[in-house]
Amino acid sequence: MSLALYDTWSRTVRPFTPLQPGHVGLYCCGPTVYDHAHIGNLRTYVFEDVLRRVLELNGYSVRHVVNITDVGHLVSDADEGEDKMEKGSRRAGESAWAIAQRYTAAFQADWRALNLLEPAEWPRATDHIPEQLVFIEALERKGFTYGTSDGIYFDTTRQDGYGHLARLDRAGLWAGMRVAMGEKRNVSDFALWKFSPPASRRQMEWDSPWGRGFPGWHIECSAMSAKYLGPWFDIHCGGEDHVAVHHSNEIAQTQACHGTRLANFWMHGHFLTLDDRKMAKTDGDFLRLQTLIDQGTDPMAYRYLCLSAHYRSTLRYTDEAIHAAQSALDRLRKAYAGWPLGGTADEGFVARFNAEVNQDLNLPRALAVVWALVRSDLPPEVRRATVDHADTVLGLRLSGWAAPALAIPEDIAALFAQRQAARDARDWAQADRLRAVLKARGWQVEDGASK
Repeated sequence: MSLALYDTWSRTVRPFTPLQPGHVGLYCCGPTVYDHAHIGNLRTYVFEDVLRRVLELNGYSVRHVVNITDVGHLVSDADEGEDKMEKGSRRAGESAWAIAQRYTAAFQADWRALNLLEPAEWPRATDHIPEQLVFIEALERKGFTYGTSDGIYFDTTRQDGYGHLARLDRAGLWAGMRVAMGEKRNVSDFALWKFSPPASRRQMEWDSPWGRGFPGWHIECSAMSAKYLGPWFDIHCGGEDHVAVHHSNEIAQTQACHGTRLANFWMHGHFLTLDDRKMAKTDGDFLRLQTLIDQGTDPMAYRYLCLSAHYRSTLRYTDEAIHAAQSALDRLRKAYAGWPLGGTADEGFVARFNAEVNQDLNLPRALAVVWALVRSDLPPEVRRATVDHADTVLGLRLSGWAAPALAIPEDIAALFAQRQAARDARDWAQADRLRAVLKARGWQVEDGASK
């Protein structure tokens, strides 16, 4: 079965064919590194990792790019408030550059803990200011920009199709407007370059043809994705919260500059909720992956939880849900570890698994195929080889897992030693008595064949 993916642009599941045979360009919007990532953020990266693995399962070579936003993302998507990096700097009492480095490292540690495949590039916004300035200058030459006292803005009225990705009702935006626009001409217009406030102590700023300042959030991704993948590539991913503003604006400025909608497929992961609320950093109430680890949860159990729901459905996080995921993962690991090497994957189960993941990454149904395999009467070495195939997509590190070493208390170890000595002396009555003592203490003894 050929691969089919849901495209937010068309709002349909449609067959995937790469723009260049055998090769796929994949851009995923990365973190704004003013704080730790929360597990809701990480759910999106698990979905994108599975997407890459499925693309590779289908034989494609994937050039995967994940950006680091270390400047220009304002507190409000409506171009209001201060830069999140500057705010994070003040909160932490460190420079914006220092917190960007610290939280980038923390994010990449979470990335590795969840067994996410390393991207080809980790471009940082602050390393690509020249590319962003060139992009804005091109928009200016084509008449898509205007200046205000606080920056250079993109004029969305120049595009009849602005907001198609989110199916935005522009008239409705005006009618429902609740924020002051300042000097913006239209509610949907967005900043390309912001001027540093007079007498500010802003840490991240650069010279530009329009004045000293810093880039807008949206221009960064358009410039960096075009640099590494070209202005027309295969798939652009992010969270569902990116659809209405960030990705709509990326498309608008790329259409104006290059005449493309940037990506052939636009794909979005849905939220993870905590107590039926979207998990967000802004209210300070969020869970980190490290918090789960400190509570004794294996990162792979969180990955398993993410796999248990389709990426286009909301996933509710509860203690019961993560415990159930840990239990299921433990059962799968123990079954797998008990199967010998040397088998060949079963073609029927491989075909069933591939068909599910190729139908818009239907991981819940793919997991059901795996559990049907576990319960099957196929030879154990065949089951192991078949699960190995599935784990190239699931990414649960099954082949690298080893059961934790059993810690045996000293007094129990002494009883085992006494019993073995009794067996060696063929004192079967004493051996049976010690077996009963061990069983009463909660330790089961299974003897092999006698020497």
